[in-house]
Amino acid sequence: MLSHILPASKLLLLVAVMLTLSCGSSVVESEAPIVDEVSETEAPVQVDLPAVEEEIVAPAPEPLAADAPQTAVGSIRLPEVDPLEVEGDISVAGSSTVFPLSQAIHDRFIQYGYAGRIKLDSVGSSAGFRLFCQAGVTDISNASRPIREEEVAACERIGRQPIEFRVGTDALAIVVNPENDFVTDVTPDELAALFSAEKWSDVNPEWPNELIERFVPGEDSGTFDFFVEEVLGENEATLLNAPNTEFSEDDSYIQQSIAVNPNAIGFFGYAYYKENKDALKVISIEGVVPNAEAVEGGDYPLARPLLIYSDAEIIREKPQVGALINFYLSNVNRIIESVGYFPSSPQMLDQAEANLLQVTQ
Repeated sequence: MLSHILPASKLLLLVAVMLTLSCGSSVVESEAPIVDEVSETEAPVQVDLPAVEEEIVAPAPEPLAADAPQTAVGSIRLPEVDPLEVEGDISVAGSSTVFPLSQAIHDRFIQYGYAGRIKLDSVGSSAGFRLFCQAGVTDISNASRPIREEEVAACERIGRQPIEFRVGTDALAIVVNPENDFVTDVTPDELAALFSAEKWSDVNPEWPNELIERFVPGEDSGTFDFFVEEVLGENEATLLNAPNTEFSEDDSYIQQSIAVNPNAIGFFGYAYYKENKDALKVISIEGVVPNAEAVEGGDYPLARPLLIYSDAEIIREKPQVGALINFYLSNVNRIIESVGYFPSSPQMLDQAEANLLQVTQ
């Protein structure tokens, strides 16, 4: 026996070491598939990307039965995809607006049995297109605006032909702090002035003589581009030079900053407002508030598409990418409203599915 061989002090030390090793061996790194929400790109990338300060987390997915059917919405029904049979990793990056929707879809893809790895980065639409079209390191690019001609040309230079898939609709929410009791509805001119003037009273003399504190998406965001185009007449210098303005690619940071600052105003995708509506106040534009009825009826002026892009060669060479896009289109309308966005029309979804079928059949 050990007690006959070792002195008592050494025996106690040996027992302590054995107990420590035993406890350590019980902590095993999970081999379950994970979604890499915000991480460094694995391949060297010669593009400038914004730092992501805080992880953005989509609403937790509801449990789904393993045999739950895919949802047919339009006249086209894509072939069934069994995630249990899908192999290979997938890299996705782009819009922070599309991020919560894509994360919710990816979570469900994993719930159904996909055993690969999905690398999902929230870096903004423009940065996402640089990764997809210049660096060529991502398989799917999320975007809250359509791809531009120069971005298509960049894709073509590396042998990629971007294919667009419409996955939903967003309503850009203009929000202020709940303590703000004087701004409830604005005209388009007042909205533009709110993102260029120094004080509230500069926009409307009946409003307080206090500085306007702005928290808005950065230049790499499709949300920034959309706002500049729709509200500021494509004059981005107006917003970039506005006093007391902080830019961030992190919509959660923008939301939190407005929630604690009585003089704050900002904008982001509707999902971030819906997720935090108790801490924010949304502003209507000429009496129209962002909601499903206004978006579907075309009445809300700041509705915009939610998009993902890929490439035919990528889909052919990596069947897992086509399988994920198939799963995305087949299931997006069943979960998009719970995330905080609005479903695509049957016609728009049919077009997206037709785009995929042209590549996979």
